Amino acid sequence: MTTHSNKIVLLTGGSRGLGKESALQLAKKGFDVIITYQSNKADAENVVNEIKSLGQKSSSLQLDLSKVSSFDGFVSNLKETLEKDFGKTTIDSLVNNAGTGYYASIEETTEEGFDAMATTHLKAPFFLTQKLLPMINEGGSIVNTSSGLARFSYPNYAAYAIMKAGIDSLTRYQALEFGSRKIRVNSIAPGAIATDFGGGAVRDNQALNDMIANATALGRVGLPDDIGSVIVFLCSDDSKWINAQRIEVAGGIHI
Repeated sequence: MTTHSNKIVLLTGGSRGLGKESALQLAKKGFDVIITYQSNKADAENVVNEIKSLGQKSSSLQLDLSKVSSFDGFVSNLKETLEKDFGKTTIDSLVNNAGTGYYASIEETTEEGFDAMATTHLKAPFFLTQKLLPMINEGGSIVNTSSGLARFSYPNYAAYAIMKAGIDSLTRYQALEFGSRKIRVNSIAPGAIATDFGGGAVRDNQALNDMIANATALGRVGLPDDIGSVIVFLCSDDSKWINAQRIEVAGGIHI
């Protein structure tokens, strides 16, 4: 893979799970990484220190995706951090990774739960990207996180999955409108991954794990490092002609 010396990636939700793994893989490939966390500063700082131990620059910033009104303050903090810690004023890639799950039937979904999914998974990436756009270098890359559940359907994921379908559409519109600045936009759609997401069900529930593995051509559930390497690819110039795509990274589930 080509060198990425001094390229900076901003990745939301980098203190745990897929975000943490992706941040570390970006660092191993030579990217400097800024991660965000919602509340767990200690975990975020541990990731920052791990990235620094790999020889890359890193910082963490607090960001609550449920409060769009806080985004202007976040952008100000980001500008200060870039100048102070990186000697830069811009970033090269944005990875909209952060999110939470919601598990309920359509009948039992609350308006509050639905609104939380809409804000975190659709409204927040829309407006955060809008506000960060002036800071993304020409020729940069945006990676939005979708889900396998936007293509195939499991019960009790409607409120979560339909927002991820929206992310796939948003990705295409962003690619169209940002193309004049040569910024590529793609969405990555993980299948079921063994992390602590959703209470760790895929990781810890053997029956669920086996069911998913049996429905997957490659015969297992996904692992965090299956996803991080694809995010690295989409942030790098190696993917320079991939744009407006939804890339499902799921081992061939429900083909």
